[in-house]
Amino acid sequence: MAVSETPPFWFEEPGLKAWLMAPLSLAYSRAAALAMRAKPAGSVPVPVLCIGNFVTGGGGKTPTALALAKTAVAMGLAPGFLSRGYGGRISGPERVDTKKHNSGDVGDEPLLLARTRPTVISADRVAGAKLLAEIGCDLVIMDDGFQNPRLTKDYALVVVDSKRGIGNGFAMPAGPLRVRIADQLPFADAVLIIGDEPAGEKVVRLAARSGKPVHHARTRMINAQRWRGKSLLAYSGIADPQKFFDSLVSAGGQLAMVRSFPDHHPFTRSEITELLDRARLMKAELVTTAKDYVRLIGSGEAHERLARESLVASIELAFSDDGTDERIIRETLARFEQRRLREEKAASAERAESRKADRAKQKAREKIA
Repeated sequence: MAVSETPPFWFEEPGLKAWLMAPLSLAYSRAAALAMRAKPAGSVPVPVLCIGNFVTGGGGKTPTALALAKTAVAMGLAPGFLSRGYGGRISGPERVDTKKHNSGDVGDEPLLLARTRPTVISADRVAGAKLLAEIGCDLVIMDDGFQNPRLTKDYALVVVDSKRGIGNGFAMPAGPLRVRIADQLPFADAVLIIGDEPAGEKVVRLAARSGKPVHHARTRMINAQRWRGKSLLAYSGIADPQKFFDSLVSAGGQLAMVRSFPDHHPFTRSEITELLDRARLMKAELVTTAKDYVRLIGSGEAHERLARESLVASIELAFSDDGTDERIIRETLARFEQRRLREEKAASAERAESRKADRAKQKAREKIA
């Protein structure tokens, strides 16, 4: 059975555990919803596209962010990624350097993103976005932070894994939702369903009732034919390792053994030794995901050895409808222009009010004199 940071009952029909925790979920969700409605602390003079999830754990944010960045580059833009840097010790703002940092410093997803475009990690999203703008990025793509209100966002695309959906529909700790779905949907500009499994249908219906556009996409393995007929020992520490294992089987790989770990798992020396020894005894090739691979790089001699002896199965996102990715980028740019006009108008009104106040003070001083 796969090991996971998320309890299995989160993705089952609501049972006793979920209902017992329901009062805690309600309290947590109300507090989180209030936080989402807080006024943004700041903005940046470049467009901001947020890629988020309704639930905790993976849902396809990183492949989506990579795909949209690729489209943005093709459109003549210079995008950069902004991430909280989950799992890393550096709070930032700091630009990720793949030659200097490891996953213990900045987290695994930022390392993966930084292999393609400038990436900044920052607990303070406003400061991180400003750093991206300073280094020449003209589009900020947030790989997380949908529930974080501090940075003004121009467009929020919420990604849903059709296999997991929104689980049992409860907020944490009774379920996987970060906030009640009814409180999150108003902040989404569109929903992206990845895959065609039934758990995504509920989200499609909820989004449609809220008038939110729904897009569809699939993840596909790059060079899938390379796994055909190979005996593989597959290991992974992502949100849904089984999805990775299933994709290898679909590509024709023969799984001699699989090893699942929690999401963002820091591999120990004993785990690495076991993987290497079992692969040798079973005469199987080690294979892992790109996210697991970058977590090994720069983390020690044993980790480097496992990285050298492991093949990497990379995936990419493909939108179901041609032009969806470009429309999302263009809508983000259009909303940024609208935001800039509003900000300029507000600044002009503030300056006028300040001048009016100064004149009133001057008249008061003249009257006294």
